[in-house]
Amino acid sequence: MDKNARLILAFSALASLALPVSLASAQNFTPYTVVETGQRFARLQEAVQAIGGGTGTIRIANGRHADCAVQGAGSITYQAETPGQAIFDSVACEGKGVLVLRGDNARVEGLVFANIRVADFNGVGIRIELGNLEVSQSWFRDSQQGILGGIDTRSRISIDKSTFTRLGTCEGPGGCAHSVYIGDYGSVSITRSRFEQGRGGHYAKSRSRTIEIVGNSFDDSGGRGTNYMIDLPGGASGRIASNWFVQGQDKENWSAFITVAPEGKQYSSAGLVIENNDARFAPGVSRTSTFVANWSDDPVQIGANYLAPGIKRSDRR
Repeated sequence: MDKNARLILAFSALASLALPVSLASAQNFTPYTVVETGQRFARLQEAVQAIGGGTGTIRIANGRHADCAVQGAGSITYQAETPGQAIFDSVACEGKGVLVLRGDNARVEGLVFANIRVADFNGVGIRIELGNLEVSQSWFRDSQQGILGGIDTRSRISIDKSTFTRLGTCEGPGGCAHSVYIGDYGSVSITRSRFEQGRGGHYAKSRSRTIEIVGNSFDDSGGRGTNYMIDLPGGASGRIASNWFVQGQDKENWSAFITVAPEGKQYSSAGLVIENNDARFAPGVSRTSTFVANWSDDPVQIGANYLAPGIKRSDRR
């Protein structure tokens, strides 16, 4: 046997040894760890089922994950190994979203949700149908919606230090999708978060009885076909304070920044306080608008806010 033949056989033998190792590594890739037990899983749903109706934390490895899960019970924390490095991309469960939540409690820490689209134009990173939800340090981008909430008047939702980018659409036959849209929940809190470059609908819409929207930025300068910054369609009590609003040029509706009860009064807004906000137009935008448009007869408490020229403090509609 000549030298070349021996080299070919040797290479083939090495390749045959290497192939099963490579396949085994792919097959045994387990990006989801239940912290309390050390169990590792290849699929997010398997990790959720392992916790079941109990309490646990799922640590999610860095990288892109074409995966999703439905939580039907228990209290689960979904935690990125490194904030901003664990990315759920393009896959939705039940034709809804990456995380479909109807357990007791859920907490989401440091995850990225991207490119979620479904047939009814409501593709989201998180679909919260029941139970309490806390979100922190997470990024929702390039999807039909960021977070979509159902009806649970006994529960609360809080969103902190998170970013919502290029979300929303009015393409669907059922109306617009929004960056954040929460149904009739007990309370909703959105703090220290950023909304930017919307692609339709409102930036934050809530039907909750009580809201806290404090310390956020709503940058519509790169938006396309957007509507209101904050929409409270049935009214609400609570605080909208210390936010920064910039209305951009390309809007479907620029008549107001904040709306109160445009779809009819469900809750009293007499306890709603709006103060210490900064509202202005993007450079080059020349128009008039209203900061707070109120469709109810409730005396919304509008305190001191900075309003750029062309922005009326409030009006009754």
